[in-house]
Amino acid sequence: MSTLFDKLGGQQGLEQVVDEFYKRVMADNTLSKFFANTNMDKQRQKQVDFFAKIFDGPDQYKGRSMDATHTGMNLQQQHFDVIAKYLNEALAARGVSSEDANAAVGRVESLKGTILNK
Repeated sequence: MSTLFDKLGGQQGLEQVVDEFYKRVMADNTLSKFFANTNMDKQRQKQVDFFAKIFDGPDQYKGRSMDATHTGMNLQQQHFDVIAKYLNEALAARGVSSEDANAAVGRVESLKGTILNK
């Protein structure tokens, strides 16, 4: 049985999804401010590695935990909702089925408490 990682196109597919995702995030003034002092090349790779890990792909993620990463950012529910929407749009733009996209967004939503530090 193939993993969610495989269904999303493997490493190359995830890289394309992350590129689509950050195009949307960085065009949104309510979100781009959170990345004002971020090396986006490093951020992109961390995001690809993190998604690979939570989507049952290779675990090469070496970043901090989600709560440590997002501490002090004051992220709110509305930020999380827009991020989830952009991820869903990025998955759709890369041709991922709605069933697989919903599964992927569901994995991210399961981490909402640690991402929002609540």
